[in-house]
Amino acid sequence: MHCRLPYQLTTDHVRHAMQDWLTFWQLINQQLQDHALPYLEHWLMPATISGMVGEFISTRLPLYCSQLVKNRYPNGHPDLIPKGMFPEDAIQYAREGIEIKASRHASGWQGHNLEAVWLMVFQISTHTASQRDHTIHYTPFRFKAVYAALLEQSDWSFSGRSSTSRRTITATINRQGMAKLRENWVYRE
Repeated sequence: MHCRLPYQLTTDHVRHAMQDWLTFWQLINQQLQDHALPYLEHWLMPATISGMVGEFISTRLPLYCSQLVKNRYPNGHPDLIPKGMFPEDAIQYAREGIEIKASRHASGWQGHNLEAVWLMVFQISTHTASQRDHTIHYTPFRFKAVYAALLEQSDWSFSGRSSTSRRTITATINRQGMAKLRENWVYRE
């Protein structure tokens, strides 16, 4: 496999962070089951789980890749930045670094702006509350794929919103951006 990653990040670093997540998730769910409580994914919204995965991976990757640090600016972009590049390892917005996303979906990935930055997407599969309600056999959390690419603003399509919409303004990765990500896969089942 020949993927290109920035800041001396390696596939082994990514694999370690993914394994850390799996250990964490299994530990939590085992404790819940030991106390006759439902699995975490049966009461959390899928978007909450995706957010948890992204935050967890953003915290763990710098433990394995000494060139990166979690951006200390509250809601700063991107999630990971080069260590020591910015004062106190905090920046509201920078092109340098890696934005981390997790999604249950194979496409249609979104952000809030047309961003020119490295993007790493963790495609996940997890049981949901609706599956539990339909007594579908439980399937444990798993990573289906990880993609990474340096995206430009032209790799996004601005979605906007109508004047009566309450939906958050978003940008969606277009066909060109998806091709960049899929060509530079880091992990696939």
